[in-house]
Amino acid sequence: MILDSLKNAEAYYKLHPLFKKAFEYLKSVDFANAETGKTEIEGKELFLMVSDSDMKTEENAKMEVHNKYIDIQLPISKPETYGWKTRAELKEERDAFNEEKDIQFFFDKGTTLVTAVPGDFTVFFPEDGHAPCIGEGKIRKVVVKIKL
Repeated sequence: MILDSLKNAEAYYKLHPLFKKAFEYLKSVDFANAETGKTEIEGKELFLMVSDSDMKTEENAKMEVHNKYIDIQLPISKPETYGWKTRAELKEERDAFNEEKDIQFFFDKGTTLVTAVPGDFTVFFPEDGHAPCIGEGKIRKVVVKIKL
């Protein structure tokens, strides 16, 4: 997991061939006024979703993992807290892995909470269990999906 300011994104360009394109796109769009929904940047290799989501309590936030994609998550309208736990320690499956949606949920709770403010981003790799949208009210956020 990575938590940093979008101003420092260049430091991560070398981690994946599509990180530079993803971060440059994130820096170029006014997501506060963007349409919600999916935008393909490089087809299924690199796309993002803008959503207005209901936030949850830490207790109700679902821990999730992915196999095929890295997530870059960017809160737009307000701070967002995430629960985190290494995937190797997740034990309480809610359901089987959904290959089509590249997601599996767990009952486990995070061992660590981190908060990103607008202008920050988080990166979650397949090794990272993460429970997004912890907070109160609604949040506008962007989730970038980068295929491994």
